[in-house]
Amino acid sequence: MRFRRIFIGHSFSVLLAVGMMNSAVAQAPNRQRPVPVSSLALEQGTLDFDTPDFTLKLVKSSQTVSALLPKGGAGFDFTPADRLQERASNGFNHLGDINLRVRSVIAGTTGTWQTISTSAARKPVTNIPATPPVLAAADLTPSLPPSTPVQITRLWKVENNRLVLRFEIKNTSAETIQIGALGIPMVFNNIITNRNLEQAHEICSFSDPYIGQDAGYLQVTRLSGHGPTLVVVPEGMTPFEGYQLLNEPMRPNQTFEGTFAWMAHTQAYAENEWSKADPWNVPTTATLKPSETRTYGVRLLIAPEIRDIEKTLAANKRPVAVGIPGYILPMDLNGKLFLNYGAGIESISSEPKGAIVATTGKPTKNGWKQLVLKGNHWGRARLTIVYKDGLKQTISYYITKPASQTVADLGNFLFTKQWYVNPNDPFHRSPSVMSYDRETNKIVDQDSRVWIAGLGDEGGSGSWLSAGMKQLLQPTQEELNKYEQFIDGVLWGRIQYKDGPKKYGVRKSVFYYEPKEFPDFPYDTNRNWTSWTSWSKQSSEDTGRGYNYPHVAAAYWSLYRIARNSTGLVTKHPWEWYLNQAYETSKYLTDRDANGNYHVGYVDAGLMEGDIFVAILKDIKREGWAEKANLLEQNMKSRTEIWRRAKFPFGSEMAWDSTGQEEVFSWCKYLGYEDKAVVALSSILGYMPTLPHWGYNGNARRYWDFLYGGKLSRIERQ
Repeated sequence: MRFRRIFIGHSFSVLLAVGMMNSAVAQAPNRQRPVPVSSLALEQGTLDFDTPDFTLKLVKSSQTVSALLPKGGAGFDFTPADRLQERASNGFNHLGDINLRVRSVIAGTTGTWQTISTSAARKPVTNIPATPPVLAAADLTPSLPPSTPVQITRLWKVENNRLVLRFEIKNTSAETIQIGALGIPMVFNNIITNRNLEQAHEICSFSDPYIGQDAGYLQVTRLSGHGPTLVVVPEGMTPFEGYQLLNEPMRPNQTFEGTFAWMAHTQAYAENEWSKADPWNVPTTATLKPSETRTYGVRLLIAPEIRDIEKTLAANKRPVAVGIPGYILPMDLNGKLFLNYGAGIESISSEPKGAIVATTGKPTKNGWKQLVLKGNHWGRARLTIVYKDGLKQTISYYITKPASQTVADLGNFLFTKQWYVNPNDPFHRSPSVMSYDRETNKIVDQDSRVWIAGLGDEGGSGSWLSAGMKQLLQPTQEELNKYEQFIDGVLWGRIQYKDGPKKYGVRKSVFYYEPKEFPDFPYDTNRNWTSWTSWSKQSSEDTGRGYNYPHVAAAYWSLYRIARNSTGLVTKHPWEWYLNQAYETSKYLTDRDANGNYHVGYVDAGLMEGDIFVAILKDIKREGWAEKANLLEQNMKSRTEIWRRAKFPFGSEMAWDSTGQEEVFSWCKYLGYEDKAVVALSSILGYMPTLPHWGYNGNARRYWDFLYGGKLSRIERQ
């Protein structure tokens, strides 16, 4: 089943700029270097081919892909064809390019790695006459450095009705050479820049890798979650050993994830740029003797829908792996791994040794092999399966403590290490659960992105929200006593206004930058306090950011549930008080002013963790609070009507986001708007992959949140 539940407490991005709402075109700067003169010679036109699965267009001068249109896709293109002109210059990669690092091997000694790339300094390739099943062939020598010790021939062909991209690499030197890195750029249209939400969902795709050696594959899914899905698999012996972010003139940004390469060998990077990293697979090289040729390539498959990816792999005799419950495995839980592949299993091993013990279970009635897995050592583990035909499959797991112990450890850390008590704090953040820097083992009491130290937005609210959710799952008296102190001493009356015209409004941050007001507070002079992120007192007190309200409502709701279902654990207020606080917070969020306008921003967007409001409404109904239930339901229905009218109702403060779908789905499902609920669910399928790899499975892609919530402020997928 290709769907994973979004859970309360997921960390999301904070405010980038005011006014980026719904389907408005919201842009972030590309920060790209000046683009040189076009080098793809687009004026020479294209070579057009009709294959069983695709309409394929190649740039005539380079024989790289200019368009890849799946049959039955109503004109949809997996490639950024409409950006071809701006991506035509040197340094930009295209499907059909190749990158290598090679070195000579003489009498047991090795030289230095030489980098070779067909995209670095393009010149028209040498056409080679092609006869079926070859569609097009070229000698890539003109685009390679003069000292290149290899000849690379590229073939586009159709084999068994499937489109194949193949590279033949021949050692033309008099010495043995070693290939230490080989990457095939996987260039698909993940460029959201200058597109509104509807355009992005109709045009763009996301790529997600299963870095699983010979069994690996890349899936390319449309943002809408519908229609043909591209599945790239190895051709011959081209293992998916690594996945590399490519260095292009246009760098990753808030509307562009970047361009990546399928890496068949990675040793040259493991020795250099990746020397401090623990790779997903053991780095390898390949050796070519003089005049020897080695072949690499990928095969392009089409699945009718995202849900058909596993069926498509099996139909094309590719290995399929499905882990239950997934690939993060608590030590107290026996996991199951189901494998569908024609060849029998030769061997199973884990690294570190013994980290996972696999025993053979009973095959399914459909013939799937079953392995029962037991995790023994905390941390990353790699399961390697070698089949009797020589194919090697790796699956990356993460072994954790038993779930109950993990939750207990979370609570202990939150209420000891992260428990902030400072009666003299000028910002009145005490007592509370504060952001924490694990590298320095200190509470973060200041940051120029003020919300991180200010208990606000996502970067600052995550810790105290997690603390509340932990109590809901596994309450302890000591921790609850502290959490009630936080509720009464900081949340109610500090983070949230308890009186005046803003009563029940939630401010953006408790911490702010006002050196004149606090001349004795030691603001760190090494930080950039001139940034827009260093809010003044006035800015920090603003109650207009809707994304802050679910956090507060969830904190109250968690204590309502505990107080309602237990005796003596919650002592400061009765359950009615906590449920009413959750209700009033929800009501303030959705109320309108005298002119009929929302007085909180982003209300017409789905809010992250917004299904908390569905839970609150259900509990208010259950308690018989009919008047309040009717008012809250009408307010929420007004929002849902806005979403019903939008084709893709997932707007936010960002140009594209994965924050709105959860609440849109939840309310549409609750109110019976099944058609829009399906639209939301389909979108989730588009951006949240199901892959046999713990790092990517269920990863609801976020690639700017480190800018606003991480210690290192940078673009990086979470």
